[in-house]
Amino acid sequence: MSNATPILSLQAALAKGYNSNSQRARVLTEPWIEEHAYCPSCGSDLKRFPNGSPLADLFCPSCHEQYELKSKAGLFRSTVADGAYFKKIERLSSNTNPSLLLLSYRLSDLGILSLVVIPKFFFVPRIIQQRKPLSATARRAGWIGSIIKIDQVPDIGKISMIEDGKMLPRPNVLKQWEKTDFLASRKSIDKRSWLIDTLECIERIKNVRFSLADVYAFEGLLATRHPENRHIRDKIRQQLQVLRDQGLISFLGNGQYERKVGDFR
Repeated sequence: MSNATPILSLQAALAKGYNSNSQRARVLTEPWIEEHAYCPSCGSDLKRFPNGSPLADLFCPSCHEQYELKSKAGLFRSTVADGAYFKKIERLSSNTNPSLLLLSYRLSDLGILSLVVIPKFFFVPRIIQQRKPLSATARRAGWIGSIIKIDQVPDIGKISMIEDGKMLPRPNVLKQWEKTDFLASRKSIDKRSWLIDTLECIERIKNVRFSLADVYAFEGLLATRHPENRHIRDKIRQQLQVLRDQGLISFLGNGQYERKVGDFR
């Protein structure tokens, strides 16, 4: 893989004859990902699924991870439009649920700006928002799409592969994926949701060192997200124990913790 800034304009000819912006983006970006990117889970090359595949856009022949690719002229902000809502919710606990690749590029010269991957195990129901059904006059009347609220994914779950048009070292990307891979063993969406929510609360605390009381300050938020649980503080302590065992935070004693600076932004 070249260290030079990857430029999508080298593939611009592929978009000739396509009038739809979504089709143009697909034929420009999917071949580029297949040629220049790699599987952030194991580092192997990615392959494209046949056009029109209902499950994902790319897959890894080595570790069998699947990826959905979203591209945009300019940077992604807080949300990403996605496919059918109920199908998305159904697939959250399935092995076929793909991880998400977010590719940003400049419209002027089609130069790559960034590439971020969100591992599939960070997708829980609360970040998938239901869109309004299509109107009765639409071709797919009544169809209900979804919106992924990427601003509610903890930063540790947004793994950069390209920043400012430059490829980041592959070993660093693989290491970041590995640090979050413990979530994959939590088959229960509720268990994953609790860990993800606790990570988000820790990220909201400005200081690297924080106290149990700092996390307790989010008790109301967590109670809203998990109304079935009547022992929020007990659950918080349990999640902090898991995150400590995974090496993401350290316990300093007397109710004091420290997060690993390199793992949190």
